[in-house]
Amino acid sequence: MNKMKTLRLTWLLAASLAALGNPAGAQQTLPPPLGDGPTSEVPVAIQTLRWHMLDGDVNALTFRSMDTLFTTRTVARSGAPWILPRRDRALDFTYRHGGAERRGEEILERTYTNALIVIKDGRIVAEHYRNNSDDRTRFIGWSMTKSITSVLVGRALADGHIRSIDDPITAYLPELRGGGYDGASIRDVLEMRSGVDYEERYDFANPGVAARNHIAALVTNVSRFADPARTIARAHDPGEVFQYKTLDTAVLGWLIERVTGQSVAAYTARQLWEPLGAESDGFYIMDGAPGVGREFSGAGFNATLRDFARFGQMLLDGGVANGRRIVPADWVALSTRSAFDEDPERGGYGFQWWTVPGSDAYYAAGLQGQFIYIDPSTRTVVVKLSYFPPAEEAAGAETLAFMAAASAWSPR
Repeated sequence: MNKMKTLRLTWLLAASLAALGNPAGAQQTLPPPLGDGPTSEVPVAIQTLRWHMLDGDVNALTFRSMDTLFTTRTVARSGAPWILPRRDRALDFTYRHGGAERRGEEILERTYTNALIVIKDGRIVAEHYRNNSDDRTRFIGWSMTKSITSVLVGRALADGHIRSIDDPITAYLPELRGGGYDGASIRDVLEMRSGVDYEERYDFANPGVAARNHIAALVTNVSRFADPARTIARAHDPGEVFQYKTLDTAVLGWLIERVTGQSVAAYTARQLWEPLGAESDGFYIMDGAPGVGREFSGAGFNATLRDFARFGQMLLDGGVANGRRIVPADWVALSTRSAFDEDPERGGYGFQWWTVPGSDAYYAAGLQGQFIYIDPSTRTVVVKLSYFPPAEEAAGAETLAFMAAASAWSPR
């Protein structure tokens, strides 16, 4: 053995012994909001990754890698996929935003796009993947999941598992009696007008109830996301005030689980994903370990771009997918209509769907740039899966302008 090799081996041995002598120095430490709570069984490295998964310098990857960060529950596909015909075209239209006119293709880079699809009258006319994603990549929908949960409630109603959406939620979930949800109807919860005191604000430096719940349920897994619903206070009378809150949708997921006797994932697979003709399995991220955690029904569903588009096309077709009825047409019409007068600028809100002011269009929207946009008047579906930086607002407004222009577009 020559002298150089001997020196290299000596250095490696010394480095190894030093590491063994100080193993704690090689470990990550938790930031204060995580380390201050109950002891978690989630590895420190995974807690840290979950803590940073929304960050703008990594979310292009984390938003399509959730099965590496969380326990998941599969939503299995089955049978022949619903084949969507295609006639690919360039995005040869313009849209206006911020006083400027831009080419359609500019949306991809300007608004942090991972994947984009445009469907016209049931035919794919544009499909784009970026950042090493492809047609097999499964992306998290974040709060687009709320709209999926709405369809599941409609299916449970049609199946007779729910007598009426005007029933009190406590008739099915007696655990909520005595708290803020007592007196709220299922309709109130669907419309985000439950009245409970849950401000959807994620200021982790000064965490309120929503931020604390995010940490406990999704980062450290020491509690279930729906747990605060048992004891939460009331801020308004049920049905009076619209206040967007993921806790309401978590309660709806709990309702589905209770009335069907199945997990949310199993019911999604049987009543939505299989008859939809999905081409790939979807999955939910869970808020705890196997046997303990629940599906994150407010924001945790993951699927491929095309399968999200199939979901949108099913709604556009009045609840029918490839000739198979998924949800009653009257539920589609009711759930996608605003429950209150629309704001002229921001639109309105139905049963877990946003509505576009002055039109029949509506959309599912998820954190940091996830969209399923549906316009019955032009028979258009647009799905955009993005990686906006946290608190980015301009990209969202530009995306909505693009989708309205894409709806009006007549490909040559």
